[in-house]
Amino acid sequence: MRLRCLFLRWFLCLLLLFSVIHAGVQASLPIYTNYLVNGFQNYSWATVNFFTSYGGSNCVSVVNNTNYQAVYFGHVNFNTSPYNALDFWINGGSSGGQNVQVAGALNGNPPTDYPITLHTNSWQHFTIPLSSLKMTGVTNCSGFWIQGASNDPQPVFYVCNMQLIAAPAPSTVHLNVNAARVFRMADARWFGLNAAIWDSQFDTSLTSNLMAEIGCTTFRFPGGSSSDTYNWATDTNIGDKYPQATPFASFIPIATNLGAQVFITANYGTGSSNEAAAWVACANITNHCNFEYWEVGNECYGGWEADSNSPPHDPYTYATRAVGYIQLMKAMDPTIKIGAVAEPGEDSYTNYYTHSATNPITGQVHYGWTPVMLATFKSLGIYPDFLIYHDYPEYTTAGTNSNDSDPLLLQIADNYNPAAWTDWASAAQNLRLQLTDYLGNEGSNIELCVTENNSDAGHPGRQSTSIVNALYVADSLGQLMQTEFNSMIWWDLRNGPDTTGDYDPTLYGWRPFGDLGITWGVTNYPVFYAKKLLQSFVRGGDSVVGSSSDYLLLSDYAVRRTNGSLTVLVINKDLTTSFNAQIILTNFLPAPNATLQSYGIAQDNAARTNAAASLQDIATNNFTGASTNFTYTFPAGTMTLFTFAPAAVKMQSSIVSGNQFVLGYLGQTNTPYVMQESSNLVNWMPVATNISNGSVSQFTNTLNGSEQYWRVLWEP
Repeated sequence: MRLRCLFLRWFLCLLLLFSVIHAGVQASLPIYTNYLVNGFQNYSWATVNFFTSYGGSNCVSVVNNTNYQAVYFGHVNFNTSPYNALDFWINGGSSGGQNVQVAGALNGNPPTDYPITLHTNSWQHFTIPLSSLKMTGVTNCSGFWIQGASNDPQPVFYVCNMQLIAAPAPSTVHLNVNAARVFRMADARWFGLNAAIWDSQFDTSLTSNLMAEIGCTTFRFPGGSSSDTYNWATDTNIGDKYPQATPFASFIPIATNLGAQVFITANYGTGSSNEAAAWVACANITNHCNFEYWEVGNECYGGWEADSNSPPHDPYTYATRAVGYIQLMKAMDPTIKIGAVAEPGEDSYTNYYTHSATNPITGQVHYGWTPVMLATFKSLGIYPDFLIYHDYPEYTTAGTNSNDSDPLLLQIADNYNPAAWTDWASAAQNLRLQLTDYLGNEGSNIELCVTENNSDAGHPGRQSTSIVNALYVADSLGQLMQTEFNSMIWWDLRNGPDTTGDYDPTLYGWRPFGDLGITWGVTNYPVFYAKKLLQSFVRGGDSVVGSSSDYLLLSDYAVRRTNGSLTVLVINKDLTTSFNAQIILTNFLPAPNATLQSYGIAQDNAARTNAAASLQDIATNNFTGASTNFTYTFPAGTMTLFTFAPAAVKMQSSIVSGNQFVLGYLGQTNTPYVMQESSNLVNWMPVATNISNGSVSQFTNTLNGSEQYWRVLWEP
């Protein structure tokens, strides 16, 4: 038995290595190796030990005492589309004969059971098709369990090496873009960074140059939980007598010279409304900064946040005090907008039962943070201008492995999950629903803003500085653009290397440290380059248009730029497999030559080998195969950006009378064109500029007896 277990461990290690280096095979998803990995957690209701040594391998020992107890490998809801089977080894131990049943969980409920009988002191290998568990292609899988098949106690059994086997890659992925289906206008506040008070390099030309390079248009200050201990006037934190590395006076010139929109987080936890009002006066009256967006506190619902109020982290107390902040701050500058912290879910962060909120629509009573806060605002007749939302899909405590998951992180942004609000769409819908239910018409003018986002809110590990986090930030923005969230401010500009996070071998990456910042010293991480690429994809004022993919691991997003061009961003979220795709463009006719930009594993590997700086940066090429229907192969772990110019216009003319004639051209909708005239085909003068509405544009011209030439050009 020992030889068999050792062979199994050797084979699985070889399989993992093969999946990393072989580009034709999609990666499977380990659930339990020698411990739980990929963010799976112990949700069991049997007596279990996840670190048992049996037969030469680490296993999970399971004792079903009574009442259909189970070992439960649980997870936040995820999509099973990339996988087709559950694979594991199981041993009945010295007794054997146990009757157990395997099940997948949908929001914690099994659609069916798969019965098996265990052998005595013998490892059995099972590969159960997900179709047999009714778990094929579900979006709300919350894990898998192995359960006693009766109410009777059963002796110990053992489980090891559980994984989800990857489904074969599709031969062709279909990507569709409809340039006429406009979702919304892009907001300049989507391209933001948190600026932390500990950043000693912030007030430097290095920062200014980097921000210009990535097109940063928004800052948030002073950053995170320090907001609730920070005194702006003395530039110190509570309990810290030393000034911060980035005092407010040093933040001002970088932000104003960049022309950035700014979110300032006033100190709620240990500060006062008078202190906040004085900050507004200093910034906007004394220094004429015109900082428009102000927040009352940071994540005040959470026990990790400093809060000297009594009681702390109480939504009623928060709303009551926030009203005072709003009144005094707006008395200093009536033009500012003030936000309040919120969370989706009417029962999220139920910290107290002292105050309740009755939903006027459903009649149900809730004690969660957002309902009580909104109901208190309504009772006082004062409202915030926006709600603040922070999202981190993962959390890792210091010194722990296996909490992060590359593949599941990269599917979370576009896996619609209204049960847990882990995606942007369901979070926005829930927050808007609460505003509508609790505030009625008064809530309609309150906007939704995201002022923190990153992959992991805890101690950053290998994932944070790998290409995975770069793919995540691009996918995260792509999904957020299709919601009503009006800002997306990444955490953060500079955070600092950390070696206490997750470095499990199931994670991709080569840097021996994590960092939630996008740069440190003179080193720019992959997220930096992702943001730089996104600058060419979308900017404020552009139109977000319809796009769709029929495969979860290949996302596409599309934007109609204000200059009339069409940009299409495609993200291959599989780190081992290239995907062939058919791209169909409707309601847009592209010129045959397009610009192609990409960033991914190849560029990150160049950084690993210290190759030339140009090889580490975004790759730019010409693409000569653009049409309304074309194919392209997208490399593994890469984001690819097409920029399509509109095809040349079709011109027509007709004589009206005498020396008058009409010149017309058919252009594409919402595309700027300039008509030019020349007498020698060398020197051209503009005659008229027009933004096409998709129909024929006509201009009446006069013949002057000499040779005359006209042309119509796209004016990017």
